Amino acid sequence: MKAQCVSLCLLGTTLWLCSAHARGLRTCLISTNLRLIEESFRGIKQAIQAKDTLQNVTILSPSETLHGMKALDVCCMTKNLLAFYVDRVFKDHQELDPRILRKISSIANSFLYMQKTLQQCQRLCHCRQEATNATRIIHDNYAQLEVRSAAIKSLGELDIFLAWIEKNHQGTSAASRPET
Repeated sequence: MKAQCVSLCLLGTTLWLCSAHARGLRTCLISTNLRLIEESFRGIKQAIQAKDTLQNVTILSPSETLHGMKALDVCCMTKNLLAFYVDRVFKDHQELDPRILRKISSIANSFLYMQKTLQQCQRLCHCRQEATNATRIIHDNYAQLEVRSAAIKSLGELDIFLAWIEKNHQGTSAASRPET
């Protein structure tokens, strides 16, 4: 009887720790209002996509790159794509229109905030080979284009990344909560 009680206590503790880990991981992933980012993007989408002269080329679109991600790879892929946009796309894009530049800066600041949140939870976000390979494909797609064209293409595909975040982080983002 005592052994059963100890076993049940151990099982209960293990389940509690696993749920705490999962809750911690969920709260780490996305802690910004995606709707505001999407709204900023909608405000510039047409202007950005009009500058894209490479209509038959994609950087994020290949279905196997993002849409085939397993749940275990979502955190890593999110972290990698945020870094991709912050470290390459936003830095490589040169915008003269101040209205568009303000919206891009707003999106970039939101991405920086999400990156900071993920850095605080680094121990919960592991990168498996599948996520590393998918990230490499995206970087290779980007590198195959001239820098200016690659930045425009990636900005034009930002809605793909935002939709992917929303789909894969349902209930973990502030997207469905009102801004406070």
